[in-house]
Amino acid sequence: MDLQTSLQLSFAGMSAQSTRLRVIAENLANADSTAQTPGGAPYRRQVVTFKSVLDHSLDATSVKVSGIVPAGGDFQRKYDPGNPGADAEGYVLMPNVNPLMELMDMREAQRSYQANLDSISAAKSMISRTIDLLR
Repeated sequence: MDLQTSLQLSFAGMSAQSTRLRVIAENLANADSTAQTPGGAPYRRQVVTFKSVLDHSLDATSVKVSGIVPAGGDFQRKYDPGNPGADAEGYVLMPNVNPLMELMDMREAQRSYQANLDSISAAKSMISRTIDLLR
């Protein structure tokens, strides 16, 4: 694999992880977003799905975001009779967002992003050294 291909693959990985970080931030921002009307659904956690694609121009397999989909799981019920979204019994459905899980996912995405950035840095260094040798 040449350096140009490794750079483009790393850029694709960074783009995918950037999308993942954005979705995780949205999940954390909406961790306490309940419905505004009784019986309404609260915010549902979103997850990013990836797919492996063959890039014919590079003759290499790359990663792309295939979609952002709602995560499964049940909503928790919390007793909060003063909430406008509370049902007749005073319970509110809470989002299925676990902040601890989101923080772990965020850390993993950050590390993947950093690994791609380090790969780009190494490729740039090799290109620079090659140019220096040709002088």
